[in-house]
Amino acid sequence: MAWTTDLVLFVRTLIGDLDSSKYADSRLEQIIAVAAYKVYDQADFSYTYVVDIATKEITPDPVDNKDTDFTVLTAYQAACIILGSEVKTESSNSLSLRDGPSAIDLRGVATALNGLYQDLSAKFEELMQTYKTTNSIHGQAILGPYSPGSAGFNNGYDARSGSIFGN
Repeated sequence: MAWTTDLVLFVRTLIGDLDSSKYADSRLEQIIAVAAYKVYDQADFSYTYVVDIATKEITPDPVDNKDTDFTVLTAYQAACIILGSEVKTESSNSLSLRDGPSAIDLRGVATALNGLYQDLSAKFEELMQTYKTTNSIHGQAILGPYSPGSAGFNNGYDARSGSIFGN
């Protein structure tokens, strides 16, 4: 499955784990499966995806199908999940110690991670809204049976009367 390679690399890049030192591939695959489940639930996509979180499977493979929208949204959602977890962990570790002239202050780590998390979350929401607005059927709600753009009123032909003049 191509997504287990491409999406793992994509998410590693987004979270800054390029040397694979913090997260194992299998853990990232599991988080990506959770993210895919969440993304698929938020919008309509061109393919019907089946996501199994326990077995870490996404079928059909979004990378093989070249579904860039689903792939990018899933990667960003996975990065948000990971960074949200790291913010939670680091915020519980944030402390400030002073002992005479020495000082240790770890509060900045949580603040920096939270800023990155907020930026990534805002980018994900922007991408999702863009996808939802550009991949919908526009005008469907405003056309009625008597509108010039509807099927019953085509090129001046009025289907109600069977006449081009609408008599």
